[in-house]
Amino acid sequence: MIMPKMSRNVAIEHNVEFINPPHITLENGVFIERNCYLDAAKGTIVIQHHVTLKDNIRITCHESTGTITLEPNVIVDRGVDIKAHGGQIQISSKVYLGPYVCIAGPGNIVIGEHCMIASHSGIYGNNHIFSDVDRPISVQGTTNRGIVLEDDCWLGTGVKVLDGVRIGRGSVIGAGAVVTQDIPPFSIAVGVPAKVIGQRAQVAEESVQQILV
Repeated sequence: MIMPKMSRNVAIEHNVEFINPPHITLENGVFIERNCYLDAAKGTIVIQHHVTLKDNIRITCHESTGTITLEPNVIVDRGVDIKAHGGQIQISSKVYLGPYVCIAGPGNIVIGEHCMIASHSGIYGNNHIFSDVDRPISVQGTTNRGIVLEDDCWLGTGVKVLDGVRIGRGSVIGAGAVVTQDIPPFSIAVGVPAKVIGQRAQVAEESVQQILV
């Protein structure tokens, strides 16, 4: 059996599947729980040191130009799905991805350090073009502008971030929000579509607890 390129002290539980393991790198102290699936048949996956992958995670590169990098001390909770369709996905150090988060897109996606992304959130680095009513949406192509979450952002449960968005450093996005445009640094944003309701330093703690999960 061919194994990925591994450093020391890598721990892998049972029923973990690697596709094209020479294109997968596992650095020192990586821990992969059971039933995970890492597919680098087209692309490259790099899991840097002391990353933890909980059970039932899927990490997939669908195009030869696709790369997925998880930087040191990232924690990926159960059921997360990360797909690079030709773009680059970078998850920076000390990020937490909650259960069943989905990150996908041909567009590049960067998640900054210390970000916390709660369960069932979605980050999608593409959007379908649908302006021509005489053709099926499926053949009109996509935008692939990409997404950036700057350092120290917190996304509440069920947040959706759409293509072309940049969320500024230290921002907080309320549960269930749909982010369709840029968010300035240190903002609090809620709603569908998400709108900024204040700055972190100006909102009382009791008000924050009412809008965030």
